[in-house]
Amino acid sequence: MFEKVKELLAKQLKKDPSAIAMTSSIKGDLGADSVDILQLLMTLEEEQGIVIPDERLAKFVTVGDIVNYLESL
Repeated sequence: MFEKVKELLAKQLKKDPSAIAMTSSIKGDLGADSVDILQLLMTLEEEQGIVIPDERLAKFVTVGDIVNYLESL
């Protein structure tokens, strides 16, 4: 799942995938804003056939937070 999230983030944020780690801060390290995060999660929802509750969005601080949540489903 990490590779998938990393690939989507790299494409969306125009970042080198090798610069994205589980511990990367989505906003601080990667420069994503709320819209970027929402777009990423909407893409993941569509591809994985899941729904991520809105209240979970605020809890995603690192790339690992997203990956761990998705892997727990």
